[in-house]
Amino acid sequence: MQLLDLLVFFVYMLGITVYGGSFYRKNKTASAFTLGNSSIPAWVVGMSIFATFVSSISFLALPGNAFLTNWNAFVFSLSIPVASVVAVLFFVPLYRRINSPSAYAFLEQRFGPWARVYVSTCYLLTQLMRIGTILYLMAIALNAVFGWSIITIIVVTGVVVAVYSLLGGLQAVVWTDAIQGIILIGGALACAVYLLFAMPEGPSQLFSIAAANDKFSLGSFSANLSEPTFWVVLVYGIFINLQNYGIDQNYVQRYLASRTDREAKRSALFGGLLYIPVSLLFLFIGSGLFAFYTSAAGELPAELQDATRSDRIFPYFIVHELPAGLSGLLIASVFAAGMSTISTSFNSSATVFLTDYYQRYINANASERTTMRVLYGASLVISILGIAIGIAMINVKSALDAWWQLASIFSGGMLGLFLLAAFVRTSNATGALVGMIAGLIVILWLSAGPLLFGDALPGIHLHSYLTIVLGTSVIFLVGFLISTWVPSRLKSADVPVK
Repeated sequence: MQLLDLLVFFVYMLGITVYGGSFYRKNKTASAFTLGNSSIPAWVVGMSIFATFVSSISFLALPGNAFLTNWNAFVFSLSIPVASVVAVLFFVPLYRRINSPSAYAFLEQRFGPWARVYVSTCYLLTQLMRIGTILYLMAIALNAVFGWSIITIIVVTGVVVAVYSLLGGLQAVVWTDAIQGIILIGGALACAVYLLFAMPEGPSQLFSIAAANDKFSLGSFSANLSEPTFWVVLVYGIFINLQNYGIDQNYVQRYLASRTDREAKRSALFGGLLYIPVSLLFLFIGSGLFAFYTSAAGELPAELQDATRSDRIFPYFIVHELPAGLSGLLIASVFAAGMSTISTSFNSSATVFLTDYYQRYINANASERTTMRVLYGASLVISILGIAIGIAMINVKSALDAWWQLASIFSGGMLGLFLLAAFVRTSNATGALVGMIAGLIVILWLSAGPLLFGDALPGIHLHSYLTIVLGTSVIFLVGFLISTWVPSRLKSADVPVK
C-alpha cells in the first residue's frame, strides 16, 4: 500500500466516525435513538435500506463466490422485487399503522407474549451472527493491506463502529449509511472498469475466459433439492427477503423513521431494487478476477489457490494490483459496506432489547435517562458478543455460505409466524403455538439430521437453504389448520402491546 492509499483509508475512517458521532447532540431521547424522531428524508432512508442489504458479505464474499463457482448467488437478488412489492403493498402500511418501535409488538397483539419473545430472540441471534460474519470479512481486507492480526482488526473495528452508532443513534446510522452506500458503489464501479482494461488482450478476453469456464451461469436448473440450484436459491431468496422486509427490525425501524407513508414505501422499494444491479456488479468483479488470474495478467500466491480462501482473493487483488489511491478507495469501500450494516445491527438489536424485554418485563415506566442507559448498555453487550463471533468465523470455508446457512436456521420460525399473523385473520394463539412447535421440529430435523444420521434418514439430505422454506411453510399451514379447528378464546385487542 502506498502513502496515498493509507491517507484515503484513514481519512475515510476518521471522517465517518466523527460525522456519525456528531449526531450525539440530536440523540438525547429514546425516540431519537431508535426512530430518528421520524423525520429522516426518503432518499436517506432508501440508501440506508440498500446499505443494509450490501455489507462486507456482498463486497467480499460475492466476488469470492463468483471466482470459485459462478453467478448462482445472483438468483438471490432476482427474488428481491417480489419481496419489495409485497412490502410496499402490505408490510409498510401495517407497521406505520401499529407505530411501535418494535417489529414484534404486532405478534404479541395477535398471539400473545410468547410469540414476541420467541421471534425477538431469533432476531437477536441472527444479528449476532451477521455482525460476526461482517467483522471477519472486514478483517480479511485489512489483514491483506497491513498484515495485522485478524483478531486485532476485528476487535478494533467492532469498537469503532460501536462508538459512533452508540453516540449518534439511528440518525447517525442512516446518514452514514447513505454516504457509505455511495462510496461502495463508486469503489465497485472503479474496480470493474479497471479489471476490464487490465486484461492483456482487452476487455473481450475477460468475457471469453469467464464464459469458457461457465462463470456466468446462474446454476443448475435441475429439480435436485440437495444442491443450490437456481430454483433452490430463488425460493430461498423469496423467503429470506420476505423475512427481511416483513419482520426484520432493521427494516421496520426505517419504515417508521420516514416522514410519511408515501416516503416509507418509496424508500423500501428503492433500497431493495438498487441492490440488484450492485450485486450483479460484485459478481462481475468475481468473474473478472478469475479471468484476470487465468490469463496470467496477475499471479495468485499458493495459499490463495485453496478453495477455502476464496474470500481473500479480492482483498489481495485490491492491494497488489490496483494503482495508488484506488486501492485505498476500495479498502474504504469494503469498510463502508461493513460498517453500515454493523451499525444498523447494533442500533436495531439495542432497540429490540429495550422495547421487547426491558420496557415490557422490567420497567415499563423508565425515565428517559434510564432508557438511554439501557440502550447504551445493550449496544455495548451486543458489540462484545458480535466481536467474539467474528473471531470464531476465522476458519470457515466460505463466509457467504456460512452466513446463508446460519440465517436460514436461526430465523426459520420468524417469517412463518408473521405471515400467519398478517394474512390469516382467523389465526389464533393455539394454532400459532402448535404451528411453531411443528416448524421447529422440521428446522431441527433438517439442521441436526445430517450431523447425527448422515443421509440415512429421509428429508435430511435437502440443502440447508431450504430450512427456512420448509420451516416457514409448516408453521403457516399447521397454524392455519389448527386455528380453523380450535376457535380462538382471546381477541387480539385483549392483548396489551407496549
